[in-house]
Amino acid sequence: MSKPLKQIHLAAHFPGVNNTTVWSDPAAGSHIEFSSFTHFAKTAERAKFDFLFLAEGLRLREQGGKIYDLDVVGRPDTFTVLAALAAVTEHLGLTGTINSTFNEPYEVARQFASLDHLSGGRAAWNVVTSWDAFTGENFRRGGFLPQDERYSRAKEFLATANELFDSWHGDEILADQATGTFLSDARAGSFVHQGPQFDIHGQFNVPRSPQGRPVVFQAGESDEGREFAASSADAIFSRYATLDAGQAFYTDVKSRLAKYGRRPEDLLILPAASFVLGDTDAEAEEIAHQVRRQQVSGATALKHLEFVWNRDLSSYDPEGPLPDVDPLVGEEHISRGRAQVRMYRDPVAIAREWRELAEANKWSIRDLVINTGNRQTFVGSPATVARTINDFVQADVSDGFILVPHITPGGLDTFADTVVPLLQEQGVFRTEYEGTTLRDHLGLAHPDERRGERVAS
Repeated sequence: MSKPLKQIHLAAHFPGVNNTTVWSDPAAGSHIEFSSFTHFAKTAERAKFDFLFLAEGLRLREQGGKIYDLDVVGRPDTFTVLAALAAVTEHLGLTGTINSTFNEPYEVARQFASLDHLSGGRAAWNVVTSWDAFTGENFRRGGFLPQDERYSRAKEFLATANELFDSWHGDEILADQATGTFLSDARAGSFVHQGPQFDIHGQFNVPRSPQGRPVVFQAGESDEGREFAASSADAIFSRYATLDAGQAFYTDVKSRLAKYGRRPEDLLILPAASFVLGDTDAEAEEIAHQVRRQQVSGATALKHLEFVWNRDLSSYDPEGPLPDVDPLVGEEHISRGRAQVRMYRDPVAIAREWRELAEANKWSIRDLVINTGNRQTFVGSPATVARTINDFVQADVSDGFILVPHITPGGLDTFADTVVPLLQEQGVFRTEYEGTTLRDHLGLAHPDERRGERVAS
């Protein structure tokens, strides 16, 4: 007996501080004006996507002591954008990245509970930690925490926020005009939390929201990150969107759930995925090549090489050979605020490997960066892309994908108009929203259902 077809989850990532976005393309628009967010969100909702996702950058990245202006720079406040989008959408989930290292549980819980009320139950929180002292300079806490302490703080941060969400049960507001009784319990919202990271007590001032708690997302590749997701998250972002690597990650994370009393369907795995569409597969491949060269200009290629070499390479020709000098190894780095730096644990070995690749393939600096960097996940005609996405989901590479277009704000339009209808025809993606909350879209239980309590309709 064949297993039933899985329903695919799709979300849209509003491109932020990264080289995926081709901001220099004539079709590109603002990454800050509200009209761009509105266009993007309405396209995602028209396509019946589960949610829109906003990443967050708490400091502009630098290279050689200057703002790295080859990326898109700047990001309006997450809550401000999502609250505004709640007013111009009806069904689309609203997911924001909020840092647990430099914020406080009460403030974040209050903001997410408010967003969940304003949106009618569509709020989600991507819980992240901060890894570098450079970002910490913007905050009173300063500095940074070692990895094990970051996750300890994040776990307690989320647990504390959940205590605040749960301090209201949902039946306290009577608003009985005849008797003048507003609350059934004057101590509604009372909480006490004492722990290594937080020692707070008081009353939470936002009544229980439609979802009880926001949907919780987590992005973590390390063993600590996977355990955190298995114990506490509703969905985990993954960078594994290829068949073998995706299946291995999927199996590993899902296998961790049972120890926490959870089922495989209680945690969704959603990799980020870029795409390029064409009328034919051949045309899409040609466009993908052009896009990749747009994403990696000569200046970008040199800056990327500096992540490894830790030297000023501005005097080198990006269309010429790689530097014959070795990288500088040390605590101080020319690039600040970029996670890529952590990927290159042994820069001397990486430089040696890249030189060998470049020599064997007759690649210039720019060619090397183009061919060793991130490639588009899905490239082809709408039929090919729809088929590949469905094949991957049915093969347990993921439960769906978070799509990252390379053009803002219109880069999602063609996918919505051509690929989504094909997935709907295959019966693996909704034609209409069937619920009102993001938990409904994702097939996740309400927190009160998990606790055995009745959820008011």
